[in-house]
Amino acid sequence: MNNQEKDFFERAMADVTPLASGRQTLYLKPQESVDKSARREAQRLRQENFLSTGFLEVIPCEQPLEFKGEGIQQGVLDKLRHGRYPPQASLNLLKQSVEASRQALFRFILQAEAQNLRSLLIVHGRGRGNESHPNIVRSYVAKWLVQFEQVQAFCRALPRDGGEGACYVTLRKSAQAKADNFERHAKRSR
Repeated sequence: MNNQEKDFFERAMADVTPLASGRQTLYLKPQESVDKSARREAQRLRQENFLSTGFLEVIPCEQPLEFKGEGIQQGVLDKLRHGRYPPQASLNLLKQSVEASRQALFRFILQAEAQNLRSLLIVHGRGRGNESHPNIVRSYVAKWLVQFEQVQAFCRALPRDGGEGACYVTLRKSAQAKADNFERHAKRSR
């Protein structure tokens, strides 16, 4: 460092007070703000998202979304279609990209299953043209819902819940719900 640089440095540092000697900086470990059960739940939700984004057969706007899994009675689909299973939770996918919708739907179904929810409402939107973005998301939602083994059936929602721009979904009972149901009915039969 030459004299000119040294003078410049001293002028720049003229109003700076040196640190007192002997003081130590103590670094504390951050306290855990998230409990372990929440961390385990977050880990479980980070599972590999198996929903595919490959080839998509676009469902025409005038064709209603509908699916009934193998072994599911027609009466279940009829009740679902008439809104007899009120939605316990809903997911809004309006104006979201396909990838954001894919991630949100995956998390939503896993969370619903973890909370033993059976009846869901998914709002996906409805486009006027077959190639419109809302209809693409709608077609992907139909494709993705079939890929979940938890999904028993789905159909378009009633006009009060979104009509052609939404669908009702019913999930299988979880193992815990089956055990609770068995215990409740076993107590009655004694």
